[in-house]
Amino acid sequence: MQTVHLFVFDGQADWEPGFAVAGLNQPLAPGAAPRFRVATVGPTDAPARTMGGLRVVPDGTIARLDPCESAMLILPGGTAWEEGGNAAALAKARAFLDAGVPVAAICGATFGLARAGLLDDRRHTSNAREYLARSGYRGAALYQDEPAVTDRDLITAGGVMPVDFARAIFARLEVFPPKVLDACYGLYKTGEARYFYELGAGASPPSSSA
Repeated sequence: MQTVHLFVFDGQADWEPGFAVAGLNQPLAPGAAPRFRVATVGPTDAPARTMGGLRVVPDGTIARLDPCESAMLILPGGTAWEEGGNAAALAKARAFLDAGVPVAAICGATFGLARAGLLDDRRHTSNAREYLARSGYRGAALYQDEPAVTDRDLITAGGVMPVDFARAIFARLEVFPPKVLDACYGLYKTGEARYFYELGAGASPPSSSA
């Protein structure tokens, strides 16, 4: 089983990586076996207090994380990125991308990546074009008005698009077959009952012929 690492820090936005973490640890599709586990890494070993007030004890520290031991690094949003914080996580994101290991960033984390120059040559998105421009980065021409964007090994998403963020992560890691992924996305994005039945049918093993 492969490990996906979630960066946790004081003030992180609880909800932004929620769908992705749940779907990796416990696949949303009936009958799908987990192939990934999510471990948390923090700036230090000290517990982090999220924006919603939850106390999270990291499994390890971001400094000790080796990209070769990870399937992906997920960076949630929070105001720390805009305030110049989480420098160790940005350095690790660069190391992951240099090693060809994917990084997924949402909301404020995209601001941190922009400020670090990691969006200068990759198509990307964020909360808004104007929001990211405040970072002073040089990649504005590659900004996409999309809920989530994947370019090579980097996934970016706006803070109000946690379902799209999760879908991009699931697609990059090939968590589900395409039809199951489409049904998962449709169900959690729209709530329409037809996607629930499509999800069940798509995840079921094929019937054996007599």
